[in-house]
Amino acid sequence: MQSVRIIGVPTDYGTSRRGVDMGPSAIRYAGLADELGAIGLDTVDIGDLPAPRIEEAARADPGRPDARYLEAIESVCTRLADEVTEAINGNELPLVLGGDHSLAIGTLTGASRAADVGVVWFDAHGDFNTPETTPSGNVHGMSLAAALGHGEFRTSAWARADGLDETNVALVGVRDLDSGERRTLRESDVSVFTISEIDDRGITAVADDALSVASSGTDGVHISLDLDWLDPTEAPGVGTPVQGGVTYREAHAALERVADVDLLSLELVEVNPVLDDHNRTAEVAAELAASALGKRIL
Repeated sequence: MQSVRIIGVPTDYGTSRRGVDMGPSAIRYAGLADELGAIGLDTVDIGDLPAPRIEEAARADPGRPDARYLEAIESVCTRLADEVTEAINGNELPLVLGGDHSLAIGTLTGASRAADVGVVWFDAHGDFNTPETTPSGNVHGMSLAAALGHGEFRTSAWARADGLDETNVALVGVRDLDSGERRTLRESDVSVFTISEIDDRGITAVADDALSVASSGTDGVHISLDLDWLDPTEAPGVGTPVQGGVTYREAHAALERVADVDLLSLELVEVNPVLDDHNRTAEVAAELAASALGKRIL
């Protein structure tokens, strides 16, 4: 059976809320290895990638108001991309623990080097801003657009996941979009399944359609799971909570569907222990990873 390579990425460069850099430790502490071991998976934990504290990054790079700490994000994502490519080429499944969602740029770049990959993006947000459209300058709100080469990222070789086709990208559960990214998404070939569609059709039907989009003509699927996809009552430890998210059981039902497709890589992001309640969000993250990797009730 394929083994899982756990890669921690303790970054908080892409967000304005501190504490998310402790997410990898919190998810590990929540029993991730035990959850995966209980379903017969071998795990190799390589620890955390080097990521200077944000104060050190600020001294090295004062940054730009429209793309904060971009130099530090590029450095970490470049290293992460190499780790992800190496894992997939070695028949390991990279399980990336964040950290803020800007790290997805590295995961997607690395996965797309190793295979033709489709993407399902479980998130309350579109993450489809660019430096030209962002209202905040936070790169965690640009990660999907960056990997697809939108805006100035078109000329950023480190950020573009070359070979990743928009027609194989699905956003699921979106409920909070900025005006600029809403316009860009409408003009793109990305499939967007809003939270309203989940209300109308049910989570399993939507998840199946999203996975079909990502699987069509690809070697496998990358899953990007931002814990703010869930309702804040289920996952309080996130930096940008949005009311009206999916329930605990809906989240598991969707991730259980993931185990039925060819999964290439998985990332869990935006767990912030500083904002959490007794590590509850990290525990949910660990449980959802197990569901995506094959855990079942019977």
